[in-house]
Amino acid sequence: MIHPELHTNPVPLDRQQHRLLRVRRDMSDITRFAALNSSFVVVGEFAEACKDYPLVWIHAGTDAKGEAQVAPIAVFGLTRQDNLCIDRGTWRTQYLPVVLRVYPFAMARTGDDMWAVCYDASSQRFSLADGEALFGADGEPTDFTRDVQKQLEQVEAEVERSRQIGRELLRCDLLREMRFEAKLPDGSAINVEGFLTIDHERFGALSDADVLKLHKNGVLALIHAHHVSLSNMRRLAQWHVERHGAAPSADAARPAAAPPAQP
Repeated sequence: MIHPELHTNPVPLDRQQHRLLRVRRDMSDITRFAALNSSFVVVGEFAEACKDYPLVWIHAGTDAKGEAQVAPIAVFGLTRQDNLCIDRGTWRTQYLPVVLRVYPFAMARTGDDMWAVCYDASSQRFSLADGEALFGADGEPTDFTRDVQKQLEQVEAEVERSRQIGRELLRCDLLREMRFEAKLPDGSAINVEGFLTIDHERFGALSDADVLKLHKNGVLALIHAHHVSLSNMRRLAQWHVERHGAAPSADAARPAAAPPAQP
């Protein structure tokens, strides 16, 4: 999975071109993560991630058949390039999404059923002198690189599962545009727009057969985790206030229906 705001220069690993490349495992990517106000997550993470972050969906273009797609994300902040979950160079939350855990590596499609392990060439962790070797003297991937590839393949399997569940949510017409509105004491408000959330009325109107199907394929549990996660918006509002110098009102961070922000 390539995260456009994170993997700013993804390059496929090549055993000839990158035979001397090394990665510093002792370096932190916290500075890069601090500029993310959200991250893609996979559905297998919902049970843990819902304890720390609001989990919502966003539009993710169309597939090869032209059908709409959605992707789940974890929200880190209320404004662009402001990760409220990082404070003084440290994560304030317990759970770290897998996309960030495997960074600066990612998997990218290079053709039909063809994938390549990529590294973010913009990361300062790579050099030709220091760190863990990615390829051995024989040009073969090291055990470290093989382990990275295995992790990335597992992530991609979960990405595909997330796409399938997104299709199911769209099939049942359960997603609606939403806006989080964080009100501040001075009367100003921060509106976080462009997200999709589960529509309670549409969910309540589902047939028994659809609810049973959602239960059997695991979607029902994800919907419940999503609902639980929305309470974390209040904490994000509090952290935003602490960082930017105001105090929240009693009803800070209430979700409200609204059209998406215009480009």
